[in-house]
Amino acid sequence: MTDLTKRFNKQLDKIAVSLIRQFDDRVSNIPNILKLTLGEPDFNTPDHVKSAGSTAIEENFSHYTGMSGLPDVRQAASQFMEKKYQISYDWQSEILVTVGATEAIAASLLGILEAGDKVLLPSPIYPGYEPVIALAGAEPVYIDTSDNGFVLAPEALEAALQEHGEKVKTVILNYPSNPTGVTYSREEVKALAEVLKNYPVFVISDEIYSELTYDTDHVSIAEYLREQTILINGLSKSHAMTGWRIGFILAPEEMTKEIMKVHQYLVTAASTVSQKAAVQALVDGINDAQVMKVEYQKRRDFVYEKMTQLGFEVAKPSGAFYIFAKVPANCIQDSMDFCVDLAQKQALAVIPGIAFGEAGESYIRISYAASMEDLEEAMTRMERYVLGE
Repeated sequence: MTDLTKRFNKQLDKIAVSLIRQFDDRVSNIPNILKLTLGEPDFNTPDHVKSAGSTAIEENFSHYTGMSGLPDVRQAASQFMEKKYQISYDWQSEILVTVGATEAIAASLLGILEAGDKVLLPSPIYPGYEPVIALAGAEPVYIDTSDNGFVLAPEALEAALQEHGEKVKTVILNYPSNPTGVTYSREEVKALAEVLKNYPVFVISDEIYSELTYDTDHVSIAEYLREQTILINGLSKSHAMTGWRIGFILAPEEMTKEIMKVHQYLVTAASTVSQKAAVQALVDGINDAQVMKVEYQKRRDFVYEKMTQLGFEVAKPSGAFYIFAKVPANCIQDSMDFCVDLAQKQALAVIPGIAFGEAGESYIRISYAASMEDLEEAMTRMERYVLGE
């Protein structure tokens, strides 16, 4: 029998299931395991949003929408972004509704990249970009931010753009950041825009956690660099709607028109029922994230204080729901070995920093999207492990 596995796209040899998922699967069968691994809100979708979805089913919104998405959800997204972040997009020509931010990322990268292109990424960074870059035959170039509080410095960005020259097609930003929780001030965003405006590069700005900032208001780079920016957002984190799979691409008309071609052949259109629920989330639920944000901030403060007391070095997160902590010198320094040992000895699962690139080695990521009860128990187990009890 012919071995057809040898005939797959060779770029797949560069791709594997993410270390986040691999590790989560590896430790899931440990008895009494307490997992602070996946980046998913522990809240439920707000009731009024669920009701809108139920109504859509009852009213037979079960057919395709246009490829860009329903007009009312695009109008709602446009109004939401203008009210929240003072950035304006034409709902008719500059907004696409996608199957989550994940599809938005894939459609954007596949629409832009060709073999031999380079993509600049601040590191450590969410591992969902590199596989799509590889599929396109392009090359990721990482800029280590660990010596700058996990903030991409404009000088480092300029140096990378100069070093790699015309091969750089795209720069990816992700803030508030997964895995660090660090976000950018207005001054830092503006400084990056001042560098980027001098280069013919696309900026894919993944701002999916924009509604979950604690110490400063979120500032989109699209405010300063609209003509180069492909802005990605969605409802998964802000409205606890991960399973509804609603994301958005917001970009100038000519960019949107090109990305639409990829979007069409990847998914045709996002779920109609989910889009009807999204209208409710964006309009009547415009401030739904506030309740979650207050609770997340309490959790952040608790976990940050406990981890620093235990000797972990932590850049205090100002957004999202992650703690990215440097392992104390007296502990196992290999992040994967540390996390496996922690899971086996204390039944506590956190993600090894190496899952987010080499700049994440010797770090761990903790998701505090969990109840305070679970977080208190997790910190008790972490303390027993670090103290060797």
